[in-house]
Amino acid sequence: MIPLRDTIPSQTPPITTMTLIALNVLVFFYELGLGPQMEQFLLHYGFVPAVYFHVSHQQPWNLPARFLPMFSSMFLHGGWLHLIGNMWTLWIFGDNVEDRLGKGRFLLYYVVCGLIAAYVHYLTGPRSGIPVVGASGAIAGVMGGYFVLFPRARIVTILPIFIFIQIVTLPAVVFLAFWFFLQLLNGMVAAAASFGGGVAWWAHVGGFLAGAVMILPLRRAQSLSSSW
Repeated sequence: MIPLRDTIPSQTPPITTMTLIALNVLVFFYELGLGPQMEQFLLHYGFVPAVYFHVSHQQPWNLPARFLPMFSSMFLHGGWLHLIGNMWTLWIFGDNVEDRLGKGRFLLYYVVCGLIAAYVHYLTGPRSGIPVVGASGAIAGVMGGYFVLFPRARIVTILPIFIFIQIVTLPAVVFLAFWFFLQLLNGMVAAAASFGGGVAWWAHVGGFLAGAVMILPLRRAQSLSSSW
């Protein structure tokens, strides 16, 4: 399923969402300019569970070495499709969640969801030496918040059925619940097969759940229009 748009207009300019998208795009162009050094850059600034495991046991007081890669990895992407897919999803779901949280709280919410997603990924494979990059854990948190706040919204979706492409409008609760189920299923299959397939499925699961849990205490009073 590929989301095209939702049915809830932004009530305020989504400044934080647009800023996050711009930062991700700028960092990606910087990555492209590194040429053959890009791989080393991703290894250094991506989140490597084995490095976190080593530092947390040998230097538990060294918080920057432990947590800065979790943060920096949220702004790195491994390719055009990775970047475009993440930024498009953030654009669709981020503006409305930003409306309900406010600019500053939305930024804090986004970052905390990303950090929790990275830590959940670490818990599922603490000895992995593969760097994790991408904003999808933080964006999964935004999707979890949207799931709680706007379950009656509608998501216009491209739905491939065998060789046919259908454009359907699904309730947000259905679209997001199915998306979450796929992440959970793929995570369990990957764990059983001891192979992740290059996707941090459990980071998506952790981010989504973190976003769903945190959204209600952080939201501000709704004062403009209804949620659907």
